[in-house]
Amino acid sequence: MPTRHFFKYTFLQVDPAWRRLPDEERDEHKREFMAACEDFAEDHLLRAFSLVGTRGDADLMILSQAENLERIHEFHVVLQQSGLMKWCSIPYSFLAMTKPSEYSDESRLEVRPAHGKYLFVYPFVKTRAWYLLSREERWRIMQEHIRVGKEFPSVDLNTSYSFGLDDQEFVVAFESDNPADFLDLVQRLRTTESSAYTLRDTPTFTCVSMSVERALGALDGVALRTSA
Repeated sequence: MPTRHFFKYTFLQVDPAWRRLPDEERDEHKREFMAACEDFAEDHLLRAFSLVGTRGDADLMILSQAENLERIHEFHVVLQQSGLMKWCSIPYSFLAMTKPSEYSDESRLEVRPAHGKYLFVYPFVKTRAWYLLSREERWRIMQEHIRVGKEFPSVDLNTSYSFGLDDQEFVVAFESDNPADFLDLVQRLRTTESSAYTLRDTPTFTCVSMSVERALGALDGVALRTSA
């Protein structure tokens, strides 16, 4: 059986005062941040996303994945040592883990390659009434939910689980090249029976996929300069 993985969604907001620092100092901060990410990415999944222009309370999101929590912890300790992190707050942070689905045979234990320009992420909590339903009844309700999802093949769903690990029960991440398809899917899902058992599915983050270097450049609108 494939090994289960931990996922960490780390959202960063940069202090506006950082953008007024000298160019050389901001460059150094970016390089330190990139070095930590590159070291982790040698053996693990790491993806960067910009939220500049899509959220007012977060500028950058780093998605990291590993087979154990120790490696996630070590990466974030090193990341915190970068000059950039001294100017950042973490307004949102979600920890989750993969596990087999109760309602689908499709395996989600291993990370699939990135292919979408956008990632739409939100924490998800169901009502207690949902868990009082029988297993058979929950399975029946979820089949409609799954059928609706298949009506939008351009949107790929990744669900990870947070029971006991974090405040939410799930972290849901939809990947697509077309935000309109995702919007239509979410509106369509509101009409399903399963929607009645949703307790919380906000905040929602629209994340633009890009390299770590480009995401850092978006923070101040300045590309990283080549070292002398």
